[in-house]
Amino acid sequence: MEFESVAANLRESFRVVAAHRAAGELQEMEGVSIASAGVTFQMFNAAFLSAPVVSEGQMDLRVAQAAVHFATRGQRWAYWICHGWLDGRTRRRLQSLLRKRNLYQAVELPGMFAEDVLPPVRELPKMELQRVCDGPVKDAFCAIGSTCFNVPLAWFCEVFDSHSVWNDFAAYVGYVNGEPVSTAATVIGGGAVGVYNVATMPGRRRGGYGEAVMRHALEQARREHGLSRTILQSTPQGFELYQRMGYRTVTSVAVFCS
Repeated sequence: MEFESVAANLRESFRVVAAHRAAGELQEMEGVSIASAGVTFQMFNAAFLSAPVVSEGQMDLRVAQAAVHFATRGQRWAYWICHGWLDGRTRRRLQSLLRKRNLYQAVELPGMFAEDVLPPVRELPKMELQRVCDGPVKDAFCAIGSTCFNVPLAWFCEVFDSHSVWNDFAAYVGYVNGEPVSTAATVIGGGAVGVYNVATMPGRRRGGYGEAVMRHALEQARREHGLSRTILQSTPQGFELYQRMGYRTVTSVAVFCS
């Protein structure tokens, strides 16, 4: 099912980050995956469902499993829950179920899927595009992400402090006249290319820069891995753009934080 590509790729993106950090930890439980980067930013100390949930009791058990894991380590954490795994009653009761464990919904994002992206409907701007590895390009990637996602710069840099993460987390920065203005990244997993960290600096928005970097990242992934099927989780700001690119909503992803 298409939602499973969304869920599997999302898990893989966090696994990539966690696997490349000394403090990171990966663990598989019954129906639950842990991919914890061991960082200050709790969104990256993450748990995910990895199998269907058929009752409220089963959901409560899977929340308890993850809660115990992070409590024993003294870490704040987040539960990323793809609605496609849930039966109808559990989905309706999800917020109250997690509130009992002191987890509160931070955001709910459309999980979107495209077999292939459509051509652009307008001419996209010319940019210098550089792949992130280390040094000034990494610094620019983190600075743009920090600004656009309202995360302290030190937290963002901590998540991506391993040089080796860029082997599997393929990130790009777009420059205009030498100024870094936009980013995008891809991760391979679940038989699809996952798109992440699409961001454009506030003063440069609505100029097509984010779309240009994203399309470059997708083309590089297609060339390197032979994949055109792609998934993402959309912010409200990007939703109409992604629809124009051929994405459609196949699930929702709710994020609950401790």
